[in-house]
Amino acid sequence: MLLTWLCLLALPAQAERIREIANFAGVRDNVLVGYGLVVGLDGTGDQTMQAPFTGQSLTNMLSQLGITVPPGTNMQLRNVAAVMVTADLPPFSRPGQRLDINVSSIGNARSLRGGTLLMTPLKGADGDTYAIAQGNLLVGGAGAQAGGAQVQVNQLAGGRIPGGAMVEREVPLDLGANAGLLELELKQADFGTAQRVVNAINNEFGRPVAAARDGRVIALDGPTNPNSRVNFMAQVENIRVTPMEAPAKVIFNARTGSVVMNSAVTLRRAAVAHGNLSIVIDTRFLVSQPAPFGQGETVVVPDTEIELQEQDAYLRVVEGADLVDVVNALNALGATPSDLMAILEALKASGSLRADLEII
Repeated sequence: MLLTWLCLLALPAQAERIREIANFAGVRDNVLVGYGLVVGLDGTGDQTMQAPFTGQSLTNMLSQLGITVPPGTNMQLRNVAAVMVTADLPPFSRPGQRLDINVSSIGNARSLRGGTLLMTPLKGADGDTYAIAQGNLLVGGAGAQAGGAQVQVNQLAGGRIPGGAMVEREVPLDLGANAGLLELELKQADFGTAQRVVNAINNEFGRPVAAARDGRVIALDGPTNPNSRVNFMAQVENIRVTPMEAPAKVIFNARTGSVVMNSAVTLRRAAVAHGNLSIVIDTRFLVSQPAPFGQGETVVVPDTEIELQEQDAYLRVVEGADLVDVVNALNALGATPSDLMAILEALKASGSLRADLEII
């Protein structure tokens, strides 16, 4: 029986570059966010009665440009939409550098297609402005509606502006400020992998320049000269290390019914009985007619039949020393993905399944 569940094939461990399994501390992106207005929409903007913040934002912007809107004015804005703008600020960014931005509607605008984002400050977590965004939106979707009929392709309430933001301030980052000391952080904490990385780095340089602080952080004694430090970091990133095999784990996706397990999963000998219980309810409607020349009426009478079916279940021995054996043993049970989750939980409780269970 073919089960609709996913399984990772057993692959031999391969050496990877350190840059693929670790990052230098501090060398990371910083998220930016801002609130702005998109104008120039073809009647598809926010309805100001339901999104009053759009009108308030436009009034504040006009006042900064020297235009006073009389109090109580009901501006029927159809070509303006309030949006949130997000971007990632890469490490070592300098003023004048361009960033790609994403623009998303926060009101009830039907479409941002053809709109122009007005100057929007993009701020970091500290509240400071690091970039300014402005430009014409690129919306990948399209749609039309008339006479109650509507057709739409892809999303219209969001768009993107390539190079739509300009960096105004850099994020301070002084690598090696502490006498050239650098920190290398593993993406997945593992004491064995940390030990292998330390040994590989020290062997590469022929002297003890790396020392593990814990299962994730490795301290490096780097050069104090900036140019030498860059060369040192580039050399470290390209050293190849074979990571430790990941611990045995089975992942359940309760929303999709998927079951994923890695190559370290094994099964000790166990006996499992699996059977399905199904209830079938069939309702048929019959017509009851009175006798000729009778005083009765023709009525519809439902006839309901309930059938209970239970599939025979026999004890089956399951075991497996590697992933292929585990797959074959579980396939032999003929279980659906939902049943398979319950079976694996029972095998874990009995001590037969040598893996951790995780539900996502």
